[in-house]
Amino acid sequence: MRDNNKDERDVMAKEESFSGKCFKKSILVTAVAAASYMGMAHAQESATAESDQALEEVVVTGTRATIQTTIDIKRNSTTIVDGMSANEIGDLPALSIGEALENVTGASSHRENGGATEISIRGMGPYLSATTINGRAASNGSGDRSVNFSQFPSELMNKIAIYKTQDASLIEGGVAGLIALETLKPLEYGEQRFQIDAKANINPNQANLDDPMAGDMGFRGSASYVDQFEFDNGMAFGVSLGFEKSDISQPESEMRSSSPSGSSRFACLYDPNNTNEGFFRASAGDCEDQIDGSSNQGYQTAVDPETGKAESDGTRYAFAPSSNGYRQNDTSDERDAVFVALQFQPNDKTDINFDLQQSERVQSEQRHDLNFANQKRTTPGVTAENLVFTDTGTVLEWAGETAIESNSETYARTEDYLGYGLNVSYDFTDNLTVSADYSFSETTRDEKQILLRTQSDNSNIFGDSTAAGYRPLVYWDMDSEIRQYTITDFDVNDHSLFSDEYRIRVDNDVDRRNSNEAFRTDFDLRLDGNFITAVRGGLRFSEQEYVDLGSARDTYEIDRGDDESEAALLAINEACAIAFPESDFMNAESDGSLITTVDENGNVIGRTSEWATFDTNCVADMVLNHLGESFAYPELDEKSANLTDVTETTTAAYVMADFFSSLAGTPVHGNVGVRVVQTEVESVGYRTPYTIITNSDGTYAMEEVEGADLERVSAGGDYTEFLPSFNLVADVRDDLLVRGAVYRGLSRPDPADLGYKRAFDTNGSDDIVDVADLLDGVSGDGNPNMKPLTSWNFDTAIEWYPNDDTMLAFGVYHKRFQGGFETAQVTETFEVDGQTIPAQFNITRTDEDTSALTGFEMTATHRFSYLPGYLSGLGAKASYNYADSDFEFEDSLYGDSVVLNEAGEVVSENIGIIAPGNIPGFSENVFSGQLYYQIGDLDTSLIYKYRSEYFQPYTSNGTRLRYVGDVGVWEMKASYRVSDNVRVSLEAINLFDEPKKQYFYTRDNLGELNSYGPRVFLGLKAKF
Repeated sequence: MRDNNKDERDVMAKEESFSGKCFKKSILVTAVAAASYMGMAHAQESATAESDQALEEVVVTGTRATIQTTIDIKRNSTTIVDGMSANEIGDLPALSIGEALENVTGASSHRENGGATEISIRGMGPYLSATTINGRAASNGSGDRSVNFSQFPSELMNKIAIYKTQDASLIEGGVAGLIALETLKPLEYGEQRFQIDAKANINPNQANLDDPMAGDMGFRGSASYVDQFEFDNGMAFGVSLGFEKSDISQPESEMRSSSPSGSSRFACLYDPNNTNEGFFRASAGDCEDQIDGSSNQGYQTAVDPETGKAESDGTRYAFAPSSNGYRQNDTSDERDAVFVALQFQPNDKTDINFDLQQSERVQSEQRHDLNFANQKRTTPGVTAENLVFTDTGTVLEWAGETAIESNSETYARTEDYLGYGLNVSYDFTDNLTVSADYSFSETTRDEKQILLRTQSDNSNIFGDSTAAGYRPLVYWDMDSEIRQYTITDFDVNDHSLFSDEYRIRVDNDVDRRNSNEAFRTDFDLRLDGNFITAVRGGLRFSEQEYVDLGSARDTYEIDRGDDESEAALLAINEACAIAFPESDFMNAESDGSLITTVDENGNVIGRTSEWATFDTNCVADMVLNHLGESFAYPELDEKSANLTDVTETTTAAYVMADFFSSLAGTPVHGNVGVRVVQTEVESVGYRTPYTIITNSDGTYAMEEVEGADLERVSAGGDYTEFLPSFNLVADVRDDLLVRGAVYRGLSRPDPADLGYKRAFDTNGSDDIVDVADLLDGVSGDGNPNMKPLTSWNFDTAIEWYPNDDTMLAFGVYHKRFQGGFETAQVTETFEVDGQTIPAQFNITRTDEDTSALTGFEMTATHRFSYLPGYLSGLGAKASYNYADSDFEFEDSLYGDSVVLNEAGEVVSENIGIIAPGNIPGFSENVFSGQLYYQIGDLDTSLIYKYRSEYFQPYTSNGTRLRYVGDVGVWEMKASYRVSDNVRVSLEAINLFDEPKKQYFYTRDNLGELNSYGPRVFLGLKAKF
């Protein structure tokens, strides 16, 4: 029968010189490019020679087969596409779908816990991409549009592709591109097969841990079964089942600093003439607070009308965080996944497909922090005199008196994904196929934590006075690129010195649900015309629901001050103290010991890279027992002021025509179409109800309604967009193609940004005569009426295919964005007790600015099969993407912003001190290179993946700037086929322990460094 999924099967069937730490990459790029160039000189001759050889069928497997599918997918598509498929389930060359996608030209990942998670296309972040599984939209638990690809095992996926250009039939949402994942269809597979795949996980850093959560060795394994059943009456039924179980460790060592996502990092003034605030304040205290005046000041970006400049213009400043420190982290990552595909063909006209994917993942962590708590605090005569900082406000050296904490946490994230769909297609005639498709996907995520805080004090746990007191004198510098500390008269390995206020926080931190339900119907009409060869069209209706219940916290503490409490603290300290759980902590990143202890004269007492740690659960149990409390995570209310409840309803229709013709004797084909998209957003919130009181003197007051339930409120917006598309392919020669595409795309705001959380700050004056003055302000976040980001996109490419193992492709693209992001103070109106009250509120919105992105990408792959003997097994693949953009994303605290009146006119502005970021997730340079050797039963690969610096928004506050530094990661894979049915393998990622570095506000302000170490997998695969 006709294949109703033909479209998808066609696709699936200026950074500075790369020097320093990227030198290894340069060597590989040069080697691959030179080898490919020399090889291609022989390619045409080789192809001719091969065609003259005996007509013996050669079965290509392993890496060579995967690369050949990469070539086929690109060559046979109408749109510009890159991807790969596997002849066998589990043959995709990666440990997760995220790692597999990194091998696709122009794709790069964001890494968490050492593994690939979110994917960016052509240097543009996941916000600008869309993802489908078997042609259907996928959900996630992050509150954004990205998909956590580490949730999906590569062993149970069969094909992946990235659409770089689009046609009207594709689901909208990806300005950068569309990532398409596909599981196997059993009738198309055509043979019976049972397969098991087991891998042992060994991490060198895990060996440094005492009694790790995941044990000394991890495990991941999968089993799959495919079969077909044909009946005498012409019916056929196929089944494909897959199961994967994983229990591995992901140890992590961190240097940390408080993030800029909240109010814990300020630009403090460095002005010797200002002793009221800043680093030269006359008395000890936080540098952003004034001695005589307001708190949370620091550098003021508001424009002074008299000067036209920021109020603090010309004053030096430095960024001061609330805290700095280290984190030792032990992790366990457990995942169970099930994939099901059923295919039924009752006759030669009907095709019925059902598929289901389910994944349950639990990530657990045991964290131990050494925290220097008062890093904003100025110590007169010490801090300002020792402060060294750059022109961008990055502190390089600091000294002052600060409390020292030994904190611990237990953390667990549970994320479940369920997706399923039913597709029915029917051939009404030989030329007309109609299909209907229903799909549903849902991701739920919850995160729970228990947090322990202990800190230094004037007395130790036995009541004896300490030499350093509550706040020891601490000095740190960045000479070795990470913070290393010198402490006066305080031994961080002495448990008894952590004696003040044992505080336990029990957090129900995240409870989210994100679901997407959709129905679509399509027709495919083939024509016999000389120009138009087919017309396709369809309708799609979808409803996405995103619900985030916020968070809740219960706090329990025991303070010093009475004999009973001090006895309890002593008992807890002695019972719950544990040895530091890891040897060689941060050894690969530090220059010597992390901490040096000196006496009051500066003489060195000791050096260490460890600190006193405590068993979190032990402390929690004893604190709760002492207070007479029982343990329970706090409940989250589905009707609370913290709720984000967004429903996004989309209706789309498209029509598209395929054409075939010739131009100046050159065959050309392609498609032209338009997609119309209408989207409505409703956002629900809950707030405290108020009543408006009219006093006898004509004044007004606003009071809470005592004992009343929270009031349900809602807001929203809608938009309609037309998305035309045109794709053209010219067959210049049998081995040479030229492509072109023009299309308009859109990317929607993240669901988490569409919330409607509002809380009132009432005016308590007793002389209000205008209802409009009852509100002093409104707090909260979210913009339900945020518009999508749209762009016109222009692509062209030339591709050379001299033989089955060789491809050279070059493409240029340009994107013209309509809209950017800005922070604006606007006037919103609120209904209170029947009255309409205006109030100012800060929102992030899509503005009318235009910006552009221009880039090019290159891909080369070649196998040196013409070389003599064993050298004929060599092959190489390399891809590079460069992009440049003038897009600007302003930081909401220290970037440029505007204040608008009710008419939307700018009435005032703020002039920031932070350069704007680019497109979220934008990297100028993305590279991947693979050198493989496959001969006989041996198959090996060495892979390098590089991504330059990019801006990564926070999930909790996506309006603040955070940069992830450039990173290059080496991977290695080797397998040996013992027999036709058995293969052994060795795989390793992050071979050279490349850390992840995060920079806050500016590109040189290192706030966090995460070191993961290599991860190694030994595998055995058997199929029958």
